[in-house]
Amino acid sequence: MSTLEPLLGRRAKAGAGTPRKRAKGRAVWEEQPTFVGQFGKGAVLTVVVLAVVLPLYAIILTSVSSEGAINRAGGSLVLVPDGLSFAAYREIFSNGVVTRAVVVSFAITAVGTFVSMALSILCAYGLSRARSVGHRFFLAAMIFTMFFSGGLIPSFLVVTQLHGYDQYWALILPSCISVFNILIMRGFYQATARDLVDAARIDGAGDWRILWSVVLPTTKAVTAVMTLFYAVGYWGSWFNTLLYMPFDNNKWPLSYVLYEYVNVGAKMPGLDTAGSGAAVQHQAASPFAISMAVVVLTLLPILIVYPFLQKHFTKGMLTGAIKG
Repeated sequence: MSTLEPLLGRRAKAGAGTPRKRAKGRAVWEEQPTFVGQFGKGAVLTVVVLAVVLPLYAIILTSVSSEGAINRAGGSLVLVPDGLSFAAYREIFSNGVVTRAVVVSFAITAVGTFVSMALSILCAYGLSRARSVGHRFFLAAMIFTMFFSGGLIPSFLVVTQLHGYDQYWALILPSCISVFNILIMRGFYQATARDLVDAARIDGAGDWRILWSVVLPTTKAVTAVMTLFYAVGYWGSWFNTLLYMPFDNNKWPLSYVLYEYVNVGAKMPGLDTAGSGAAVQHQAASPFAISMAVVVLTLLPILIVYPFLQKHFTKGMLTGAIKG
């Protein structure tokens, strides 16, 4: 035994600095990473991070740049700090349209997300129960709508004939359900431990009790992810406003105000009741800086909320990918 120990020690030292060859039938990710592989992954991640951070940095910097700095940058995004000015933010907050739009966007996002999550949870839970009456028919009908729809004009006629034109509910109800989100939630609810559900039924719990006390507490990840999806959708939605509420600037959400800024350009939209074609007041700040300031206001709530939901978001996406 003592004779073999020096030999084994020399072999171990000789092979310590050389990477082992991948064993036959062994997965690549189970092997020790090489320097080239680590460098390549680092380079790719660096490019991805720069592609995400640089536009955001340029937008924020442009929003606090003076008109002279923007002109020196060719009237485009400013990449180097030069002549900082907060005139754009003073301009948009002194304008009643933007201030009201922020309040309207928060209200629509809160109410719309609550309605969408309530309907999606109930629908997904009903479709996940194999003993639900007609669940296969309703599931097929919902999947059918993912590929075929009535079209824009029929949808507009339905909303207007239901007296939804120029009403806030027209910004929520036409898009309050996402079949894709419901299918994801249904998959999570089906994967809920059957033993827990059976134990709850033995204790006398009904479907409502099982949903609120068993299913939802064990699927917090997908609930957080779907809440974020719906909230981002409502916060950034502007097309329904263009269809059903294009003239009353007092009801515009922030996303549609941004749409008007981008399309009208140097004009401050909706300073009178005539809509986006109205006469405008003189602006002290650069029109391009004002547009970028509105973009920052639009992005800010999502950037604030996302870090708090990142844990659930990552867990939900990872679990869904593994199940898929």
